[in-house]
Amino acid sequence: MVVVYLTTSACANSGEREAARPAPSPRPASESPLVVFLGDSLTAGYGLAQDEAFPALVGEMLGRSGHPVRVVNAGVSGDTTADGLARLDWLLKQAPHVLVVGLGANDALRGLPAPGVEANLREIVVRAKRAGARVLLLGMQLPPSYGEPFARGFGELYPRLARELRVPLVPFLLEGVGGHAELNLDDGIHPNAEGQRIVARTVAPYLERLVAENR
Repeated sequence: MVVVYLTTSACANSGEREAARPAPSPRPASESPLVVFLGDSLTAGYGLAQDEAFPALVGEMLGRSGHPVRVVNAGVSGDTTADGLARLDWLLKQAPHVLVVGLGANDALRGLPAPGVEANLREIVVRAKRAGARVLLLGMQLPPSYGEPFARGFGELYPRLARELRVPLVPFLLEGVGGHAELNLDDGIHPNAEGQRIVARTVAPYLERLVAENR
């Protein structure tokens, strides 16, 4: 059985935050690994019910495959890598077995320089590993409309970090979803329920390997 605890959630594009109530599910065995998803509105499941966001779906998938986990969806709408870094220490106090890092999309939307994004992500990964958590990095890629040099520099920072810091990488979080209108909300940015299911299927195998190694 999987229980999902949501500590913060996205309320609006402005990044308004509110405390979320724990899902009314039975608590799993205390030894089930705690997985914290640190992200933005893509992680929070903007515009959808909490149980339709990919972290909850991934938790359900792992439970069915014999790897039950406790999931904390710490996605906050509008968060940049700097915002994620600012609230990291509080999340690490929960002693997660795995920290899933899905940040950077909002940095790109704001045109923030790739070196700063990389520095923030590096600090997040280093601090998490120092605290004893395994880390799964969720990569992002930008469409050509952002400009080829910017898009290339942004896309290259994730595999470089994963290689240098020796953490597993999901190459592209929105693989098969980004750019497909039928899998996104009307804003063309956030996955709809079906899109979130595809994202969950992309992420689940990577997380399952980490959880299995942790046992």
